[in-house]
Amino acid sequence: MKFNFLFIFFCIQVALSQDFSVSGTVLFSGKPVESASILIKDSSVGATTDAEGHFTIYFSNLDNPKLLISYLGKKSRVFPILSNIEDLGIIELKLDETLDEVVVSGTLKPVSKLDSPVPVEVYSKSFFKANPTSSVFEALENVNGIRPQLNCNVCNTGDIHINGQEGSYTMILIDGLPIVSGLSTVYGLSGIPQSLIERVEIVKGPASTLYGSEAIGGIINLITKLPENTSKLSIDSFASGWGELNTDVGYKYTLSKRSTGLLGINYFNYSNPIDNNNDGFTDLTLQDRFSIFNKFSLGDNFAFAARYVYEDRWGGQMSWMPQNRGGNLIYGESIYTSRFEVFGNYQFNETVSFQFSFNDHHQNSVYGTTIFNADQTIGFGQMTWNRNFKKNTLLLGLAYRYTYYDDDTTATFNEFSRTNSASVMHLPGVFVQNQVSINSNNTLLVGLRYDYNSLHGSLFTPRLNYKINNHDKTSILRISAGTGFRVAQVFTEDHASLTGAREVVFLDALDPEESWNVNINYLKKFYLQQGAILDFDLSVFKTQFSNKIIPDYDTDPNKIIYTNLNGKSISQGVSLNFNILAPGGFRINMGATYVDTNILDDGTKTLPYLTERFQGVWKIEKKWNSSQLIFDLTGSTLGPLKLPTLSNLDPRPIFSSSFSIVNVQLTKILNGGIEAYGGLKNIFNFTPPANSIARAFDPFDKQVVFDDKGYALATPNNPFALTFDPSYVFASNQGIRFFMGMRWKLD
Repeated sequence: MKFNFLFIFFCIQVALSQDFSVSGTVLFSGKPVESASILIKDSSVGATTDAEGHFTIYFSNLDNPKLLISYLGKKSRVFPILSNIEDLGIIELKLDETLDEVVVSGTLKPVSKLDSPVPVEVYSKSFFKANPTSSVFEALENVNGIRPQLNCNVCNTGDIHINGQEGSYTMILIDGLPIVSGLSTVYGLSGIPQSLIERVEIVKGPASTLYGSEAIGGIINLITKLPENTSKLSIDSFASGWGELNTDVGYKYTLSKRSTGLLGINYFNYSNPIDNNNDGFTDLTLQDRFSIFNKFSLGDNFAFAARYVYEDRWGGQMSWMPQNRGGNLIYGESIYTSRFEVFGNYQFNETVSFQFSFNDHHQNSVYGTTIFNADQTIGFGQMTWNRNFKKNTLLLGLAYRYTYYDDDTTATFNEFSRTNSASVMHLPGVFVQNQVSINSNNTLLVGLRYDYNSLHGSLFTPRLNYKINNHDKTSILRISAGTGFRVAQVFTEDHASLTGAREVVFLDALDPEESWNVNINYLKKFYLQQGAILDFDLSVFKTQFSNKIIPDYDTDPNKIIYTNLNGKSISQGVSLNFNILAPGGFRINMGATYVDTNILDDGTKTLPYLTERFQGVWKIEKKWNSSQLIFDLTGSTLGPLKLPTLSNLDPRPIFSSSFSIVNVQLTKILNGGIEAYGGLKNIFNFTPPANSIARAFDPFDKQVVFDDKGYALATPNNPFALTFDPSYVFASNQGIRFFMGMRWKLD
């Protein structure tokens, strides 16, 4: 009896532990796929294909087993296993179309990146997580051809350069709308939390046909997260060894069955004065910043967002206190910024939509004894109509932009009448764009925009783009040409005019700047049998400016002289991006840009200030899925920059040294939606020269002797005839520092 029981039990066990075997051959485009991943779902049983694409996998003890076949760059396939021994035969994989991002910045319409006739670079939120920062301004330092440029050693203001062109030529968009411009180009960038960004789209070269003024050098479009695609609750907070603290909180809520909202709160604080270079001034501006963001999706047709930012920042002599603000005893630069934004989009139907934005920016600032109070209000509205017919995609647009600007400088104050007159500018415009799909391999895009500036008259900006690709879009050639224009606002864009160290002089009324641009872009993708995806993106570009406004620091060391250039300015170069996505969790992004920028005036060729010849960036990621670890190495290298010295006697080098900023980070993914991360920034501890601020010990020039024309004289106390000047700046004073943080999300 006992024997019979054991025999029955054994038979049951055999039945329950019945072995399964599944085999097949994996192909792509008719060729074997080696090292494809074969996995039994909900188990640890796996295998890979051999050089012929063949596999056989064995397993047991699973109910309703399913086979998962995956390969980098290809769509995964799932097969139910219906019998004990099964041969699936030939399994053909297809390209994963999700690797081709959808972009909107090039044509104002959602379109596949590979189908866009305008070259658009896309950087996802995961790209920026490799080097956590407190603002978008800092986050862009690892993007090829994009360089955040500090403009002041004291208050650490900055702008963003594209391909060596000044930051005033870069248009910053949020969800395709012109939010950051004019006055906010100086301080508005630091108030955009990185955690709200879904992706960043970058178009290099004039885009004024679609976006109007200020898009003369290119656009950076910050696409914020959609409420319906975010986690219920998320928190991301990190601190650095310098005492910086940044916290982002995101909360998704439901308004109705068809409407959701996203609330984002950012707080950044740095309150630890440090003077490692011993010049008596803070190495890093102290900041206390609060930002709140709310975005609504009301049904399928209406999206609306609002943001408020308040920031209190100061930099200066280490002993500066708020009661010294505006005085001439202890030097400090103190800026209070209050900013409110509203922007949105309403889709009437498939062909008609309306975009709008409004921002109000108030700045209360003091630079030494120079008081600068300014108010700026910008309203923008744009109606677009698009229609597809035959091989054409037609886009028509009507736009209007209102700009109100008032400050207490000579920009709006008449010294002779002693009256103040705010600047009001009306900018209506109309544009048309048509994209012609000549055939599956050739696309032509033409566009024309007309704007009427109430202060400067009519402005025309045409554009032309042509794209050629092969049948599978692994090789794409794009040729682009177009114009751009920009109306300059010196006091809102050039921080050097506000330091109080130099007098600002306008030789005549400033006319709008104009540019012509040509760009040739070639993209090549390789899908390798070993499972790697390799692509490189090569661009050759040239931009020629007329009426360019260039600050003259050399004629008089006590003045900044502004006028339109009689000659021309040329910016030309080549840029290369190289990306590898490999099996085993490897991802490598590398890029390099060479720029040749020069100014031709009366037969004299000169190099502009703070324009790099060479920039290189890199990002290396390694992910270990088994241990849930991610290692990131990011960095950038910058070639020499021409710096604004005060005179021929100035002992400081006229060119900066080449330098690299390298960062390292390790991330551990824990259970419960938690990520812990930490690392080191600037591991080679690079800092600029300690004497970057001229005569930091005498910021009010009390010990400087001047002649009857206002020129500084050489004296025993001042042998190089210098005056106080903080504009000799090209990099942050922050050296090596650690950081650590944690992310948590509740889905």
